[in-house]
Amino acid sequence: MLVKSLSFSLIPQKQPIYRSTFENIQGIENCMINEVFYRAFLLTKYILSYCRIISDSAACVEAPFRLLVQNILISLYSVITTMASYKLIVKDVIRKADVLLEVVDARFPDETRNSEVEAEIINAKKSFIIVMSKCDLVSQDILERNKSRLSKIAPTVFISAKQRFGTTMLRHKILEIANVKGSDIVVGIVGYPNTGKSSVINGVAGRHKAGTSSISGHTKGIQIVNAGSRIRFIDTPGIIPFDEHDEYMQGILGIKDSTHLKDPTGVALKIIEKVCSVNKTALESFYKIVIDNEDSYGILELIGKQTNCLKKKGEIDDTRVSIRIINDWQRGLLLM
Repeated sequence: MLVKSLSFSLIPQKQPIYRSTFENIQGIENCMINEVFYRAFLLTKYILSYCRIISDSAACVEAPFRLLVQNILISLYSVITTMASYKLIVKDVIRKADVLLEVVDARFPDETRNSEVEAEIINAKKSFIIVMSKCDLVSQDILERNKSRLSKIAPTVFISAKQRFGTTMLRHKILEIANVKGSDIVVGIVGYPNTGKSSVINGVAGRHKAGTSSISGHTKGIQIVNAGSRIRFIDTPGIIPFDEHDEYMQGILGIKDSTHLKDPTGVALKIIEKVCSVNKTALESFYKIVIDNEDSYGILELIGKQTNCLKKKGEIDDTRVSIRIINDWQRGLLLM
């Protein structure tokens, strides 16, 4: 008989992953990030329920199948617990901070905002500032338009840690809205990976206090950084992770470099589309090409010819030119 009982005690003791996963997962329902991960959670519970009614000695249950189920459980549990822990970190940062900075990439302010985190901040009755980082990679006109629009949501400042621009204004804005007298101001920073959170801290502090890198993941744990003038930062890793399958955004934001992308051509085409939609002249000027009515792939071919990314028979080497475009973008050479 496959079905002995629905009793939890009949989960095979030789497969502790089922038992430990079931026990640990029960407290996660209130920590769901969004519908996608909630569905993953439900799927995990379904598989666990199935495992509960399978006898370890059942002849029809082959070892490869049990291993497959175990691997699925481990993967889903890892995703769910990671997302849950990120949300708990965000809640803790919001609770401890007097004022929050939501750091967004000036090239993609809407894509790198997070309305759920903003709602958490508002519900906690905390003030926050939207900080558009990497503003040296975007034209002044675009910056001003985005600042005007985002300022309707929260005070907005754009800065370039590289050029040391806007950091004094940000410091004054923090002191202005924190409304804390006689003690240090604790500033929490939230944002997607690689949006420039550590660079913002270093810019305000005026010295290298937080580690930075062009590829995400450099900040490994929560740190308290003293920036002077009563300001103390809570520096965290990228605490609003993208879906691991959203490779295009990971490539565009530099969360993955060109060597770790499965579809570099797809990412390069997205970069071309984004730059052309905002400032086509910047793309023409940088690669010394003339764009007429070409689609994004046609533009990629133009760049391939101009940069001599060709195969032996003179055909465009899609992979080589795509990697070049991605590297130029992630290194801040290709501007908007």
